[in-house]
Amino acid sequence: MERVTWAQVVAWRMRQQWVDPLGDVTAVDVVRRLCGLQAQVPSAANLGVAVRQRKPDPNGLHEALSDRKLVRTWAMRGTLHALMPDEAGAFLSLVGAARQWEKGAWVKTFGVKPDEMVDLTAAVGEILHGRTLTRDELVEEVGQRLRRPDLEAELRSGWGAVLKPIAWQGQLCHGPSQGNRVTFTHPATWLPDWAGVPAPEEAARTAVPAYLRAYGPASPETFDAWVTRGISKKARLRSWFTDLGGELATVEVDDQRLYLRADDVDDLAATEPTTADTVRLLPAFDQYVLGPGTNAAEVVPAQHRGDVSRTGGWISPVVVAAGRVVGVWEVKDDAVDVRLFDDAESPPAPKALAAEVERVAQLARRTPDEESG
Repeated sequence: MERVTWAQVVAWRMRQQWVDPLGDVTAVDVVRRLCGLQAQVPSAANLGVAVRQRKPDPNGLHEALSDRKLVRTWAMRGTLHALMPDEAGAFLSLVGAARQWEKGAWVKTFGVKPDEMVDLTAAVGEILHGRTLTRDELVEEVGQRLRRPDLEAELRSGWGAVLKPIAWQGQLCHGPSQGNRVTFTHPATWLPDWAGVPAPEEAARTAVPAYLRAYGPASPETFDAWVTRGISKKARLRSWFTDLGGELATVEVDDQRLYLRADDVDDLAATEPTTADTVRLLPAFDQYVLGPGTNAAEVVPAQHRGDVSRTGGWISPVVVAAGRVVGVWEVKDDAVDVRLFDDAESPPAPKALAAEVERVAQLARRTPDEESG
């Protein structure tokens, strides 16, 4: 079994994710490699692409969505993502495999019983086939069809709690925005080659290797935290990895046995750790942090998790040096304001930090913030 260090792992991940070195890549390339891009905050999603490009295209993500090269829908952890059309069904399948909407706590909170959700999912899927509707239009038609005016408040919720299970079952996705209004359609309407949502066991054969290619080495539990916040059934979760057989290998990282694609083991083992001269500013909700999770100490120091994972589900923009988060940043009065952690093990080289601040400040000024719904 190959033994590697966390310093090698984070350097390898940075290369895999075009954090360092930057890539000659499109928004579609970035979304595929990162297994989707969290798109709840449009400016952060657009910047998440641009900061990885040698020749930044701040409009690239918006254009790829408009051209239907990507699909936007609720996916991992119930958050809005931009996904590749040919992989979206696999990720949705694993999110939905937990059947969260059938659990007592969910039913009690949102007032929709499992059999009612079956009817609601079918109604929404039928209504949206071949059509694009605003939320108000969709709610009105659902109410007329099911004669359930009591559902209106939940269906109108900006968080989309009742609509998310419908998206996970492949019956709803976002359409083009109408100004500040979000629209919904059916994935088969948005994507001519939509293949539906496969069974979880089949979906895992796509989703697990794709995840490990960007965020490995990792445990099944880390993968599940990324997909469902850790609510998948443990036996089924383990089988998603073991059923891949020789496609995966295990490596040892500081006495932990973790999974990696077999094809990537030699590359990881040959990776040299990066240094504090390698400094990157990454936007809010960046996949470099979200992929392994904010409790992954190899990326986010445990004592600073609260600085990164904030109240209300906000994930701060971060400063990364030598592969680890060493501070946070924000834009104030059109300037990038950086707050470094006093106890950072590898504080960023001042010259490299200044250059990166200037680069990201220019990108942030060019990055659109269109309504995502």
